[in-house]
Amino acid sequence: MKLTFVGAAHEVTGSCHYLNACGKHILVDYGMEQGINTFENCDLPVQEALIDYVLLTHAHIDHSGMIPRLTARGFRGQIFMTQASADLCSIMLRDCAHIQMQEAEWKNRKAKRSKGIEVSEPEYTMQDADAAIKRIVPCEYDQVITLCEGIQIRFTDVGHLLGSSSIEVWATEEETTRKIVFSGDIGNKNHPLIKSPSMTEEADYVVMESTYGDRLHPNQRPDYVKELAAILQETFDRGGNVVIPSFAVGRTQEILYYLRKIKEERLVKNHYDFPVYVDSPLAVEATGIFHKNESNCFDEEAMALVRKGINPISFPGLRLSITSDESRAINFETTPKVIISASGMCEAGRIRHHLKHNLWRPECTILFVGYQAVGTLGRALIEGVHEVKLFGETIDVHASIKTLAGLSGHADKNGLIEWISAFKEKPRRVFVVHGEDSVCKIFAECLQVEYGIKAYAPYSGTEFNLITNKLEYEAVPIPVHKKTKTVSDVFARLRAAGQRLLAVIQKNEGSSNKDIARFADQINSLCDKWEM
Repeated sequence: MKLTFVGAAHEVTGSCHYLNACGKHILVDYGMEQGINTFENCDLPVQEALIDYVLLTHAHIDHSGMIPRLTARGFRGQIFMTQASADLCSIMLRDCAHIQMQEAEWKNRKAKRSKGIEVSEPEYTMQDADAAIKRIVPCEYDQVITLCEGIQIRFTDVGHLLGSSSIEVWATEEETTRKIVFSGDIGNKNHPLIKSPSMTEEADYVVMESTYGDRLHPNQRPDYVKELAAILQETFDRGGNVVIPSFAVGRTQEILYYLRKIKEERLVKNHYDFPVYVDSPLAVEATGIFHKNESNCFDEEAMALVRKGINPISFPGLRLSITSDESRAINFETTPKVIISASGMCEAGRIRHHLKHNLWRPECTILFVGYQAVGTLGRALIEGVHEVKLFGETIDVHASIKTLAGLSGHADKNGLIEWISAFKEKPRRVFVVHGEDSVCKIFAECLQVEYGIKAYAPYSGTEFNLITNKLEYEAVPIPVHKKTKTVSDVFARLRAAGQRLLAVIQKNEGSSNKDIARFADQINSLCDKWEM
């Protein structure tokens, strides 16, 4: 029974852990890396075609975004997640595939105009995303589910995103049982719309996030409605727009919740009817999914509004932009307005067009409402960069750059400590992941020194034996060396297909029928063709 750490080891994004138990190969999350990556990730310890199950903590792309690549490389197992996460993944994975394909197309057009630039392939296609979505098994919170003989799981609401969960895994080998809890991203208490994190009380081992493990949110929860209203008032009085780069799922709906209150209480004087544009097809679809899952996921305050017939995230003046033409038209409308657009870290999507039109205008405000990873455009802007490059054009930064401090879907250090302290007995080991390099170290040391909890921050590739409670392989950090993605990725998929073929052959060894003989003839025919 082994646990291998693959992604989000001393990094914030790209979450992925591999569990080998009861003869089964299990991934917990398989997320996309975003921003600058500090260290190289190890390869998956098993061929994609041999993976039996994927367990997903929540739908954010840094936890789910690479799952379609599994299906592209032969995965035919089941993907377990909560019902709300299943609904969100059905739109988010398709959206991510669309972005991958668009970027590859753009790079290839550029390659045709320039010598020396090789052909680019997307990480995966829409067909791969659809294939992954078909393998999803939606689950209810707090229900114990038997995956196979010896392995059971349970999803617990952890209050980070609609449908987000920590995952409890019970694995039994030869009458020895170990319980492993994967925290997922732990949410803030008293977060708008969704419930506060539920606690887990027992575990042998815990794999725990540490995104905000070195910092505290403000002692008193800020009055975000008041702060946001003040920013709108100042900007609108100058005749400018408030541009909010926002994650389409979760943060956008939270901002709409605050804007509804501002509108209802008429807090922005002389601009009572200001328009609010949600310029993200994904955000529009996600908002509908929030409504669909309100009874299972909304907190009591939001449900009280629902029972009164009030939509908590809708109001007069809300305008939803779906088409590209609708998106472009926003910046030709002169009325001071709020523009909410993805992506939240300004790395892709329509937000980059809105930044191009508004960053250079001193009357405008760019308002950040979420975590900005190192190396992203969003991080550069909040750190005070004076100019940026967008679509090949240098844009001077004259707009006011602001943040809503403490507005985060992640628990701070105290929230993380509260979550791990809820375990009745200290786990045998806590593995600290999903934090920047220094933060993982700091938080692991905090758990050990201040709370007497055995904690360790593994690097990618580290293997741990859950039966003996010992490290079997301690990986060392390998700095990232930037690689140019080339047509060789096509051959990586071909190799994966070949590996899957070998697995099928081994599975059918000893059997004899006409189909297998015909299959062998077809393989030989293809080989003859490609060897010519």
